Amino acid sequence: MIIILVASIAVPILMLYLKIRSKKFQIAFNALAAISAVIFGVIAAVSIRQILIDNTVFMTAIHSVFLNPIFLITGAYIGLFAIYRLLILTLDER
Repeated sequence: MIIILVASIAVPILMLYLKIRSKKFQIAFNALAAISAVIFGVIAAVSIRQILIDNTVFMTAIHSVFLNPIFLITGAYIGLFAIYRLLILTLDER
């Protein structure tokens, strides 16, 4: 749990540092966020669609999506990217 907490602080700060160093990183981070959002959304939509087709109990079956490593990775990146963008907003508003 501490590793997750430290990573959720350190990775966005590292992303901010890299963005300042090169515009290419900013473009790459934005592109990766867009791709991650699409993949995350598609996996969530397909999972919900399958639950509706199978007519299973929604609250129990939807949790199986958390077993998908791609869903978890893209969701984690979106979370880190959101913190990174909030850091940029904070620095721009000072």
